[in-house]
Amino acid sequence: MSVNKVILVGNVGKDPVIRYFDKGVVKVTFPLATSETYTNQQGETITSTEWHNIVLWRALAEVAEKTVKKGSQVYVIGKIKTRSYVDKDGNNKYITEILADAFLVLDKKQSPTINIAQANTLKNDMSDKEPASSEIKEPGTPYRPANGNIDKSTPGKGSISNDDSGQGRTYDNGPVTGQNEDDLPF
Repeated sequence: MSVNKVILVGNVGKDPVIRYFDKGVVKVTFPLATSETYTNQQGETITSTEWHNIVLWRALAEVAEKTVKKGSQVYVIGKIKTRSYVDKDGNNKYITEILADAFLVLDKKQSPTINIAQANTLKNDMSDKEPASSEIKEPGTPYRPANGNIDKSTPGKGSISNDDSGQGRTYDNGPVTGQNEDDLPF
């Protein structure tokens, strides 16, 4: 058995490169930086950065085209793929890529900002209105079964109670033994 699985969380180094092929196939590539920070023996904080070539195809590429940009923080799940090619000088070159199966942009959405004048206007508008009622309303009509009778005094039809034997509960179809609340389907 073998496993080829990669999980990365990092920042996009450049805007994605988008390529369109025959039959509407889309490919998106971008570099992703992952960083690790540690303190060495001399007490210095050291940050090492690894760069990964991310490749997305088809539907994932279409989503990435719209959502990924330079600086975005991205969560990527995929597999490592190494390929070779011959450059224009005739040299063999090797490249290692992460072929993404899934990704998620982790950037927080920008919350709308309110300037001080807008905040004061909003505050004045709120104070002009009457405060909401703090009155507690009674609940509506309680639930009643179709037959209309609930008898809490004696176990039997239309009631739910514990029986004295400790074997279970009595429901409208008779005692249920050996079950507890966790076994019920609701």
